[in-house]
Amino acid sequence: MIRTPTTWHARDNRVAPHERTHPVAPLDDRYRAPRWLPGGNAQTLWSAVLARRHIGPPPHWRRERWTTPDGDFIDVDWTTHPVKEGAPLLVLFHGLEGSSSSQYAVAFADWAARQGVLMAVPHFRGCSGELNLAPRAYHSGDHQEIDWILRRFADMQPERPRMAAGVSLGGNALMRWAGEHGAAIQGVVGAIASVCSPLDLAAGGHAIGRGFNRLVYTRVFLNTMVPKALRKLQQHPGLFDGEALRRARDLYEFDNLFTAPLHGFRNTDDYWRRASAKPCLSAIRVPALALNALNDPFVPAASLPCAREVGPCVTLWQPAHGGHVGFPASLPRWRLPGHVLTMPEAVGAWLLSHAVSKETAQPQEV
Repeated sequence: MIRTPTTWHARDNRVAPHERTHPVAPLDDRYRAPRWLPGGNAQTLWSAVLARRHIGPPPHWRRERWTTPDGDFIDVDWTTHPVKEGAPLLVLFHGLEGSSSSQYAVAFADWAARQGVLMAVPHFRGCSGELNLAPRAYHSGDHQEIDWILRRFADMQPERPRMAAGVSLGGNALMRWAGEHGAAIQGVVGAIASVCSPLDLAAGGHAIGRGFNRLVYTRVFLNTMVPKALRKLQQHPGLFDGEALRRARDLYEFDNLFTAPLHGFRNTDDYWRRASAKPCLSAIRVPALALNALNDPFVPAASLPCAREVGPCVTLWQPAHGGHVGFPASLPRWRLPGHVLTMPEAVGAWLLSHAVSKETAQPQEV
């Protein structure tokens, strides 16, 4: 029996249990994108490239290398800011081709520093700047990978309340894990959140392969994914058809040649169907938040889950604005779009209000 500490309190944005209404939805009720940034594409691109990501100094990371159950490795980056004894741990799973340098990871780290929360970013295989060793990479539905990672964090930090968030691909994998394991994860994390995740992978995959998305976002992703896959082929000759991969022009073709066969799926359609978290949302048994902007260019609004498709533990936030992992906000003085701290603050406050109050209310057996 491990008794979690009851003395830690968030520095701000904490919602006490007796003050909380259900559901808590500040991004639904309050968020509006700046007038200078109309439309999902503008909100997505500005946030990824130009917006301010931190109020204090940029985060400094301490890296650990973990050996995986199959003899491979992943790299885990830990924040180094001051953390109070017993403060919660936030584990952040990044998106497609993301890392601890992604704008949302930096923004979450800034929020964690201001709250005194410990934070870690486990990199999916091959995403930390060094190619992994095994004849595999990472994918949107890898709930087995999420499982061993989060259980290791629980073993390492048993005295802390633990919460996890996943962005885009990482959020789908996290929600898939929660749905697959049900009540068995209640001692592992106290609350989880997905941010702008394509919970219906087929809908998201087809959307990113059309029009402007294909010209801009698909090209950006393939510019790193294809060279990385070809280096994997050098590691493991004959693993897939390299010439065909070089001709891939969208994620459907890439997944058909690389992601699906390397991870046990028949083809892209089989992968997208079996890896999607949406069918599992009703089976989640820990507090879970799914945040998706209705104007996300990657995730069609019609594909988002509705209340009847999720279980009682799942809260849906679906604001009209925000783009894909954007949610930019104006600087107070000039009303210009200046930062991307709104989303981490809202999601972080929700996680704290559920994970911390839940875990400190009674001992948890792990």
